[in-house]
Amino acid sequence: MLRILCAAAACAAFAACVRNPATGNLQLNLISESQEIEMGKQAAQEVEQSIGLYKDPKVESYVAKLGQTLSQETNRKKLPWQFHVVEDAAVNAFALPGGPVYVTRGILGTLMTEAELAGVMGHECGHIAARHSANQISKAELAQVGLGIGSVLSPQLAQLGQIAGAGLQVLFLKFSRDDEKQADKLGFAYMANAGWDARQMVDVFRTLDRVSKLAGAGKLPEWLQTHPNPDNRQKDAEARLRELKVDWSKAKVNRDPYLAVIDGMVYGEDPRQGYFQGSAFLHPELKFQLTFPAGWQTQNTPQAVAGVSPKQDAIVQFATAGKVSPEEAAQKFFTQQGIQRGQAAQVTVNGQPAVASYFAAQTQQGQIAGLIAFVGYNGTTYALLGYTGAQTLQQYDPVFKSFIASFRPLTDPAALSVQPAKIQIVRVDTNLTLEQFNQRFPSNVRLEELALINGFDDKSGQLQAGQQYKRIVGGPPVQDKPAAGQPPKS
Repeated sequence: MLRILCAAAACAAFAACVRNPATGNLQLNLISESQEIEMGKQAAQEVEQSIGLYKDPKVESYVAKLGQTLSQETNRKKLPWQFHVVEDAAVNAFALPGGPVYVTRGILGTLMTEAELAGVMGHECGHIAARHSANQISKAELAQVGLGIGSVLSPQLAQLGQIAGAGLQVLFLKFSRDDEKQADKLGFAYMANAGWDARQMVDVFRTLDRVSKLAGAGKLPEWLQTHPNPDNRQKDAEARLRELKVDWSKAKVNRDPYLAVIDGMVYGEDPRQGYFQGSAFLHPELKFQLTFPAGWQTQNTPQAVAGVSPKQDAIVQFATAGKVSPEEAAQKFFTQQGIQRGQAAQVTVNGQPAVASYFAAQTQQGQIAGLIAFVGYNGTTYALLGYTGAQTLQQYDPVFKSFIASFRPLTDPAALSVQPAKIQIVRVDTNLTLEQFNQRFPSNVRLEELALINGFDDKSGQLQAGQQYKRIVGGPPVQDKPAAGQPPKS
């Protein structure tokens, strides 16, 4: 029977091989273009809900116009192409099936020219044009022979509703190295054909390499988690340039127009949405603060703020439970399948009404146990919980209690009024070292980071008279500010 299934799957796979619209090569695709577009639409909704869009009409319009120009250089001009900026300080860009392309606020603040941005967006257009997401999902579908063979052989091949559920995972697809090389090559052609200086792609990869060395891994989706080593790609780009006989003298770079667009853009994490000062997490908009365990790795996302123990065997987390009472939130939590309620009590946390309870649950990794408290504050209930393996609950119980007990109103006027850091563009009238520039135009970032965002390899960078450069003004104190794209650390 297994041989029959495998043979049937092989036949189906062969029948599903189609011409890649960008390269002309045969590739596996079990997904129609209409399904691909619909999957992209659903995933785009996930992006807007989980990450959010950067709301600046000037920046959004600029990115959309540039993207539409690039899309018309592809072989799939009629797709419903969309180009957006997401509210994410990480240095990244990503594409969804069927048309949506996203660049982060963080990558816009890190690049130096329009041509560099065209290279990044051209690469993402290349993924869509070559149907790389559809191809990856098709491989995943076919790999599930036991479950998927019926749909593979069915005339109603993997109905849209069935595929769409898996399609929500496209944000985290990892393309093969061949896919990435192909997207690099296509993006290179798109930007050059549209008139941009393709030599700027070398600078993009050099910048990404510096980002990876300075900042390390950041929030998902992060460039190094979805793209291969920038150093290798830089060498490929240099080799590609050597093969071309092109007069680049009239190619577009557009440094000053690009810098004019990002002038005033928010830089780094937006402290209005919560920020760390050491182990303390402060949220000016919601007017609360709490303290994470010292030495734990922490991260602030739109869904939750979490901390992981140094041994990675325990987690504490803070999240919104909604506009319900603490009792209603607790009841909803404990009606979840597999959650067992332990000793519970109605308590107060620094004057705020709360319901606290121990709990246990069975997971694939074994049984976990923890403590959760639902705290009512300013009309909203918040969930604070800590959990670990059942065998280590006693060890971490004091830590969990201390974490929950640290929740309190934020009253410090300076913290309540903090504003995000912003990019300010400055034209220098004389040659300066980076240190001299920072003395004349102080920036609220470390000197290494200032070098990075101004396109220099290190702190020894030399600024040229008459050129424009970036400085960072405002924001939380620099000593509490992580490097660009780096998760906050306690």
